Amino acid sequence: MTTDSVENIAEIKRNASSPIILGIESSCDETAAAIVRGDHTILSNVIASSSAIHAKHGGVVPEIAARAHLDTLAPVIEESLKEAGVTWSQIDGIAATGGPGLIGGVLVGTVAAKAMAQFHDLPYFAINHLEGHALTARLTDKVAFPYLLLLVSGGHTQILLVKDVGNYERLGTTMDDAAGELFDKGAKVLGLGYPGGPAIERSALAGNAKAISLPRPLKGADHCHFSFSGLKTALAQAYDKYGDQFEISDYAASLQSAIADCLYDRVKKAISKSFENHEFAQKPVLVVAGGVAANQAISRRLHSLCADYDVGLAVPPAKLCTDNAAMIAWAGVEYYRRNMPSSLDFAPRPRWPLDDKASPPPGRGVRQ
Repeated sequence: MTTDSVENIAEIKRNASSPIILGIESSCDETAAAIVRGDHTILSNVIASSSAIHAKHGGVVPEIAARAHLDTLAPVIEESLKEAGVTWSQIDGIAATGGPGLIGGVLVGTVAAKAMAQFHDLPYFAINHLEGHALTARLTDKVAFPYLLLLVSGGHTQILLVKDVGNYERLGTTMDDAAGELFDKGAKVLGLGYPGGPAIERSALAGNAKAISLPRPLKGADHCHFSFSGLKTALAQAYDKYGDQFEISDYAASLQSAIADCLYDRVKKAISKSFENHEFAQKPVLVVAGGVAANQAISRRLHSLCADYDVGLAVPPAKLCTDNAAMIAWAGVEYYRRNMPSSLDFAPRPRWPLDDKASPPPGRGVRQ
């Protein structure tokens, strides 16, 4: 989050206790706008998805996504205001995803937010998309700092200690693919379509999770990092070898179980390490955020883990785990209350780590 001060930043002077913030999200294939009030009320949360268009190509096409954002952002914002029943005179600030993400889409949201902030004389907040996910549980569950975060989305798999707004310590990250990428690539191997996460989960309901023997990369390792590319390769090799000897649902269930086991093991290590190295003023809480957090099989595994370690678990509702603008608006609320607007010369970022001081994990293809 940038906090540089320049002349064209509107002064934060209204509604400090319960501001009304317009949020914009456009980092991937969802064009979203939401209005959130500081008393934890989501007044509107409008999403226009272009996933059906991208499904024809087997994944998100950046140029197509950017054009879709251009076409739909204005009507989505108008619908958000209408649904919330508020006028521009009641809006206290505008927050928009400033990265990381597909730079074309991020540019569309950022330019629109800056223009509206300047026109309406409102403070502008450039929000890290990952921080939007990280802070969602404070909107939905009022989780207090500090807490442990498992961030599992299409492009990121990380474990972080969330100390405060803008203050993160990364404990682990993926060395290669993210869990969400594995779901998408696994679904493509099995012919289940895009997006892969929901498709794998639906198919797995009818499958045998023990049918296909798949590895659990890094299980038992003394660090908190992840690796999923080998699991993707193992699934493809098993499918090539066995073909229709097993039902597609068996492959899906076996893959989902392997991913859940990997997440369980790495979070277990992170809980142990965080207990060793940090003091919590109250019962520790694990927050699970990002699109993969909506997977019920993974959620059940993590519920079991937290029960064993006497750790609280907070998982936002599924509609707030996938990309949405309510989480961006809430992050704007957090920064508004701290009187930390962004400069209008903020430059969108295709990559934007939450902990830029973290050492890279061992291995190649490091994701920040």
